[in-house]
Amino acid sequence: MRIEKLDQTSKENLLEDLLRRSPNSYGTYEASVREILGNVKEKKDQALFEYTERFDGAKITADNILVTEEEIREAYTLVDDQLLAVIRKSKQNIESYHQKQMQYSWFDSRPDGTILGQKVTALKRVGVYVPGGKAAYPSSVLMNIIPAKTAGVDEIIMVTPPGKDGRVTPTTLVAAKEAGADRIYKAGGAQAVAALAYGTESIPKVDKIVGPGNIYVALAKKAVYGHVSIDSIAGPSEILVLADETANPRYVAADLLSQAEHDEMASAILVTTSEKLAKEVSDWTDRFIKELSRGDIIQKSLDNYGHILIAGSMEEAIETANEIASEHLEIVTANPFEVMTKIRNAGAIFIGEYSSEPLGDYFAGPNHVLPTNGTAKFFSPLSVDDFLKKSSIISYSREALEKIHTDIEAFARAEHLTAHANSISVRFDGKD
Repeated sequence: MRIEKLDQTSKENLLEDLLRRSPNSYGTYEASVREILGNVKEKKDQALFEYTERFDGAKITADNILVTEEEIREAYTLVDDQLLAVIRKSKQNIESYHQKQMQYSWFDSRPDGTILGQKVTALKRVGVYVPGGKAAYPSSVLMNIIPAKTAGVDEIIMVTPPGKDGRVTPTTLVAAKEAGADRIYKAGGAQAVAALAYGTESIPKVDKIVGPGNIYVALAKKAVYGHVSIDSIAGPSEILVLADETANPRYVAADLLSQAEHDEMASAILVTTSEKLAKEVSDWTDRFIKELSRGDIIQKSLDNYGHILIAGSMEEAIETANEIASEHLEIVTANPFEVMTKIRNAGAIFIGEYSSEPLGDYFAGPNHVLPTNGTAKFFSPLSVDDFLKKSSIISYSREALEKIHTDIEAFARAEHLTAHANSISVRFDGKD
């Protein structure tokens, strides 16, 4: 991996480099996505089936688009018992974590008849997009469905691309069943996002779409926002390790590569105060790459977006981490909890040398759907909150309103909204 001294120029170049990975930079795909969305909106199932055959090579019809209980039962026979046990343990951890995020309605009443409050309501119907093809990600199925289920969403609709045989990957089906999906449809790509956003004869319109996907899926979600809500527009995966001379270089190298193997656009960055550690980590990455199955992808990722930055102080390293606002941030220092208190921007923070990033991907419980491309400065991980909405509750008695009605009227007239003022004053003008 390339090793650089951290200064203002190297930091600015790095930030500019990372921003080029954003889905917002892929304008050349937008026209194709708009065409797909428009066709599905107009022709519904017909367009959905045509695109599925064109892009996935599968002949899907109204008769077989919905995954049947028989197909799910068959999937259970094809999934290794040990993996099923792991999925269930992971599910339990994810449920336990997300149950602690639940919010509930509250009301505050006063003796004068004032009642103020907040009504918390789960969304009615949510669509979960799950990638398909060669890769199967049962962990993402759990992470997207379980918070919705915990929130109390009435109906969870999952879509995922079928294989050429018209079937869905068994591990995906099993994870969906375990997590609590209500219906699973064989549809993927921008066309599946369109179906969820607009509704077709087979797939009902949802209130919100969540879940990761390729650039077409990301741009489709961006385009339908407003017709429905979305979680976020996910970019390529990324990790930043913040380390000092106490870190184990072998562990750090392994953790950097765990993200670099996602794809050639993934980013892996080490910011350290130790030149010795920097060199040792670089050496270990070279050794590991030769042994790993996705070595070619990892090498291209590191060539494109891999960096080792040597900071002059831990304060400078922390400042850089906050500016990058990485999806995953590992802190491997002598006092990691102290450093953690100074971190403002990160999707998920992993503290200590035994808290490697894959722990969060699969098992610990916090959600692994995280803000990318610097959006951790203003976005949060997927949570139960994403599947809840809040309504304000206001109830005043005559006694309570009478005490303050002239204040409201004065405020309304100051804004030249006399109908607003009249709406209050009419209740006290004695003309009833």
